[in-house]
Amino acid sequence: MARAALDAFRLSCRAVTRRTDVSGLTRPEDWTRACTAAAATVVDDPVAFFRAQFETVLIDKGAFFATGYYEPEIDGSRVRTDDYAVPVYRRPPDLLDADPKTGKKGKGRVDETGNYVLYYDRAAIDAGVLDGKGLEIAWAKDPVEFFFLQIQGSGRLRLPDGGVMRIGYDSQNGREYVGIGRLMRDRGLIGGTTGYATSMQGIMAYMKDHPDELRPLLEANKSYVFFRELTGAGPLGALGVPVTGHVSVAADPKFVPLGAPVWLSADRPEATGLWVAQDTGGAIKGANRFDTFWGAGVVARITAGGMSARGQAALLLPLGTLSRLKAAGLTGGTPARP
Repeated sequence: MARAALDAFRLSCRAVTRRTDVSGLTRPEDWTRACTAAAATVVDDPVAFFRAQFETVLIDKGAFFATGYYEPEIDGSRVRTDDYAVPVYRRPPDLLDADPKTGKKGKGRVDETGNYVLYYDRAAIDAGVLDGKGLEIAWAKDPVEFFFLQIQGSGRLRLPDGGVMRIGYDSQNGREYVGIGRLMRDRGLIGGTTGYATSMQGIMAYMKDHPDELRPLLEANKSYVFFRELTGAGPLGALGVPVTGHVSVAADPKFVPLGAPVWLSADRPEATGLWVAQDTGGAIKGANRFDTFWGAGVVARITAGGMSARGQAALLLPLGTLSRLKAAGLTGGTPARP
């Protein structure tokens, strides 16, 4: 796992040495030494590399909770037919990132009266508010499968001719993300003696068994994701580099610098090890909240769908970062050694 983490870290170097770290923990120049060492033709001992180039710190108390995500593959088409009727939209041109009058950030649109308002929620989009605008890049076959692809943020469409179209996150409508699993559990629809597990597989089974409840359940999550077609390596994470199964995690960039390695000591052995923060997620909020990426395929889907891990997380920062932060009085983190 350390070898794969080193390969992922190498990919991150082209971003971390240039971008602003919104957590405030690192500066682009902090990464130079580690990235130079990682670029060496041969690194014989990746574990020794991480020990030599990084120091560890606990954010808050380090107690983490991790879920899982994967790259789903669902049936889709580039053209609409009776079998493929669920639109896959690109980012609408009227979706703005800030109020044009005040500059205040936040997804929205200018309505007919000239006021800046929240962008359309899932219910409005499902009802057809974006129809006829030429925004469809493809069509999915199953609304439940596409809903979960939206949650993952990227995926593959299996085309009728046997080809594959890869799509990736292009934007989001800015509305609140609501975890459907928790909602259904709280309503007594899954878990316990219901016969439906509190996992992605259980949620999907319930939805397919109760089609009359499908639309209200999906629309309880007001968040809606827009896509673009991807070419080349992928899927791409928020850092702008391809994410790697069993290595990449999504984290909250307010607390974890994107590109930073993270050691997870979990109550699930498959989640224990060295990961690299290369992505973000709408539901991934907080100092020690992670979403582990498992790749594509059936095994990845099963693992990600049932992933719920807790334990101790240690953030790895470039050597010398902690002393600089402490000298400036900018961190209250606790040094640690995984």
